[in-house]
Amino acid sequence: MEFMGPIIVAIVILLVIMILIKNIRIVQQARAYVIERLGAYSTTWNVGLHLKIPFIERVAKIVSLKEQVADFPPQPVITKDNVTMQIDTVVYYQITDPKLYTYGIEQPTVAIENLSATTLRNIIGELELDQCLTSRDVINTKMRSILDEATDPWGIKVNRVELKNILPPREIQNAMEKQMKAERERREAILRAEGEKRSAILEAEGEKEAAILRADAKKQQQILEAEGEAEAIIKVQSATAEGIRLINEACPTDAVIRIKALEAFAAAANGRATKIIIPSEIQGLAGLAEGIVESCKEVKEPTSATLADSVKQ
Repeated sequence: MEFMGPIIVAIVILLVIMILIKNIRIVQQARAYVIERLGAYSTTWNVGLHLKIPFIERVAKIVSLKEQVADFPPQPVITKDNVTMQIDTVVYYQITDPKLYTYGIEQPTVAIENLSATTLRNIIGELELDQCLTSRDVINTKMRSILDEATDPWGIKVNRVELKNILPPREIQNAMEKQMKAERERREAILRAEGEKRSAILEAEGEKEAAILRADAKKQQQILEAEGEAEAIIKVQSATAEGIRLINEACPTDAVIRIKALEAFAAAANGRATKIIIPSEIQGLAGLAEGIVESCKEVKEPTSATLADSVKQ
């Protein structure tokens, strides 16, 4: 019996340590623990190490503070112009008050789904089909505002609402597809016409530029030809003037001038002219030339000095 006392004490101490260890709680990031004491709300544990009083306190609910997504199935709604559509919504919400979320409402997700369906029917009922298809942002904003206000007592904040799909009846979808096809064809025709117009304009501009370039080239060619002819005329006249100057400086005798005239006459006689008028000066010069020829026949090797004397005579 004396040995039983220490053993019992050790067992009790061991049990107490085990109970304390079991009641130690570590709250992770983005989570919150709702604690009840003797059945009533006591406190909310945030991130950190906490110790729960055994048999008195209990963890009523572990709440995630992350943003959550609720994807609801399609809901039938009727537009203002009596068109029934299927619309499914996606709600992004976040728990801001764990206590209200725990005690505010039973099954908060189901409550948000029903509330979103009711709100969607009310909003769509005020719009026509075309407005529903083109005003998604307006519908999303209205739904977010209404849902956020309605879920505030539940400790929930609705960050945004998105209309995932809007499905009108099949016959309306077919009509819309035909309209979209006609619109695409009309745009393609417009783009094709604009392309052809642009191509014609570019072609006309190209022809215009080519004509301008051709005219400039022809003009430049004519200018160069005129400049070449003018330069040739100037050179010929310069050469003629230089020849006259040299002749004047040489002071030729009458005999030389007559011989040159005779050479020019001979060149003219070799041409195609059928009738030649011989000036009297050249006739006399021709007789002189004949006399020189006869003298050359008599003398086999006349000297240049003798020939010059005979020409002077």
